Amino acid sequence: MSSQTVMRAMIGFYIVLFFAYLFGPLIVMGITAFNTPNYPQAYPFEGFTLKWFEALANDDELLTGLKTSVFIGIGVVCVSVPVGLAGAIIMTQIYWRARSLYYLVVVSPVLTPGVILGISTVIFWKDVTAWTGMKFLFNGYFLTVLGQSTFISAYSMLVFLSRLQRFDRAQEEAALDLGASYPQVFFHILLPFLKPAILSASVLAFLASFENYNTTTFSILAEKTLVTVLAGRVRQGTTPSLSALAVLIVAITIVGAVIYEILRRRELKKAAEAKATALAAEAATPVAVAA
Repeated sequence: MSSQTVMRAMIGFYIVLFFAYLFGPLIVMGITAFNTPNYPQAYPFEGFTLKWFEALANDDELLTGLKTSVFIGIGVVCVSVPVGLAGAIIMTQIYWRARSLYYLVVVSPVLTPGVILGISTVIFWKDVTAWTGMKFLFNGYFLTVLGQSTFISAYSMLVFLSRLQRFDRAQEEAALDLGASYPQVFFHILLPFLKPAILSASVLAFLASFENYNTTTFSILAEKTLVTVLAGRVRQGTTPSLSALAVLIVAITIVGAVIYEILRRRELKKAAEAKATALAAEAATPVAVAA
């Protein structure tokens, strides 16, 4: 037995161990969602059933928490993506000596514990409500959107920065030289270039909001999100209906990823066909010969 054989065997073992650790819980939950016992049980498999999906559909608390999480996630996307875009653009515009300090300031919420962000958001807006008398500001939905956006906007900014590093500033300068205004440059040149980053930042912001617990559990006040409801259920003892919920979330994620990949490949195919057509048309065009 050679050293290469041992090395390959060890690498294969760690790869299998990694995927087992990554997908093992999902497989177990997928089995328990269709097993008949009242307690999550993967083995022995006593019988196939769909009653846990029916129990999930009749669970008002979980469904209300899910609706709240979706509503808050959309609000976080509406706040954090524009803020992250603005932060990324400012990062590319300010004087280069100030960029390190600016980057430290705007990324610092990512390094701040979520518990501190949640508590500080509640305390700050409670004082603002007391000073202004606008009690509608002290609302669980509003506070959670702002509390989560404080650090999710930094994630969005990093996505935009990675995209802006490949942007050719000469396009902006050419448009300005040709008479375009700054808003026209932004909407017709920069935004189309950032479209993939906007989509990526939006998905990242929504998912980060959807699964967030530390900040949410303090800022949500009397309301409940899906994550806080699940945390309370797990403390009291879980049921297979939670496994059914996990199966649905994974299924929706996979279907969404497959649809996105299909659409992306169609777009790439159309772009390749358009490019081939243009090259063929250019090759068929007769070249004028100078006299």
